[in-house]
Amino acid sequence: MTETQFHALPDGRRIAFRFTPGDGPALVFLPGYMSDMTGSKACAVFDWAASQGRACLLLDYSGCGASDGDFADGTLTRWRDEVLALIDAQVAGPIVLVGSSMGGWLMLLVGRALGDRLAGLIGIAAAPDFTAWGFSDEQQSELLAGETVLEENAYGPQPTPTFPGFWADGQANLLLDTDIALACPVRLLHGQRDPDVPWELSLRLAEQLHSDDVQVVLIKDGDHRLSRDADIALLLRTIAELP
Repeated sequence: MTETQFHALPDGRRIAFRFTPGDGPALVFLPGYMSDMTGSKACAVFDWAASQGRACLLLDYSGCGASDGDFADGTLTRWRDEVLALIDAQVAGPIVLVGSSMGGWLMLLVGRALGDRLAGLIGIAAAPDFTAWGFSDEQQSELLAGETVLEENAYGPQPTPTFPGFWADGQANLLLDTDIALACPVRLLHGQRDPDVPWELSLRLAEQLHSDDVQVVLIKDGDHRLSRDADIALLLRTIAELP
């Protein structure tokens, strides 16, 4: 069923998702911070999967899109557990995770929990550890003191909030200073004109992954979203060619 459905968690939260059945490995798309499954990349991956007979799962994290909850309660750990619950409930067999921006951090956390089910990772401007490198010392002091940090939002009229709970949970889930024990094929796409996530971060991530099958593709004129027609075509080719 490709229309929006809802999965009820034990505490009553309903997580919105779309699923198209098909062959595996199943694709699971993980949106970025304050994003949801209606984004252009998520929809393109879903439509491509349906046309190719590939299984694909989209979802909205709690507090985002059509899912229940308050965005202020969201953390990487909370959203990781939601993704794992949806995978367990809806998808059989191996999984390829496709993570955009924050979703690229989340795909690493989900991938570690999937164990042998993880068949591949595709990062789009992946942003692991951004709670550490994405804030000034002053902002980190404010977050540590329990204050919410508001930043200008280049993608919408409202400022982007970072809540103390999310920041603290992110600091507890930092990955880039240690080896990342994931051995599956990995493809990292990153625009070199990304104003939000430095493209060098994908090179650093590639070094930390245990896998020898890691490729970094840099798009010289690419921005953070990588949502132009050519960018999406590259993403779909990358998915199709993943071993």
